[in-house]
Amino acid sequence: MRERLYRVQAIVLKRTDYGEADRVLTLLTPNVGKLRAIARGVRKLTSRKSGHLELFTHTHLLLARGKQLDIITQADTLEAFLPWRENLERVGYAYYLAELVDKFAEEGVENRALFDLLLGAFAALGEVAVNPEVLARFFELRLLQYAGYQPQLFVCVHCGKALGARENYFSAEAGGVLDPECVQTQREHIAGYARDAQPIALDTLKWLQDLQTHTWLAVQGRRVKNETLHQAEHLLQRYIAHHLERNLKSVQFLREVKHTLAEH
Repeated sequence: MRERLYRVQAIVLKRTDYGEADRVLTLLTPNVGKLRAIARGVRKLTSRKSGHLELFTHTHLLLARGKQLDIITQADTLEAFLPWRENLERVGYAYYLAELVDKFAEEGVENRALFDLLLGAFAALGEVAVNPEVLARFFELRLLQYAGYQPQLFVCVHCGKALGARENYFSAEAGGVLDPECVQTQREHIAGYARDAQPIALDTLKWLQDLQTHTWLAVQGRRVKNETLHQAEHLLQRYIAHHLERNLKSVQFLREVKHTLAEH
């Protein structure tokens, strides 16, 4: 018989008001994966738990098993990530990373690598020298790998030949990069007939290959051209939307934040 009470570390991915004073939280844990739990009375001014259950907080929880949702009975902050909480752009990226995890992570399935990835990314957002755009692309590729959707970036996803040092094509439907010959002569045999295939510059491809195969420590300081950043963002977000069959709300929010900051 399972113990009624159990302890977990968790990162708060999402929260929804419930009833007059409660909240339902979506949590990512290292040992039980994603889970939803309820925090009773947490919206009351007198609640002792509320400060420990803010969005994106790394927290230590005591939970009691419930009939539908487990109940958070104790919460203690492990890391609040204060360095970036007042930075609107970095908060926007935190929303994006958290929504990505929420959409890809399975409930009740242990995924310690994904937990460590998100925890490390939230810590990196607090470092002034870190470019959050670079961090987001690194995060996307690692997340896709852990979720089983890693794009093929080293050989043509159709014919299997090594990609040449030239402009190739990227197709979300096909699952990665296609060489020009296959796009020109083999369309009828490619998933989706390569209708979504878009050119990918050699610089962009090389950078994404580096992100996919190296540690964050190895790639975080490398200089990247703006056009490479923008193309990588466009291609990966289309790839993600294809696999999720939806656009993420946080993508639009992040665009609006960047637009607002650019005007000031």
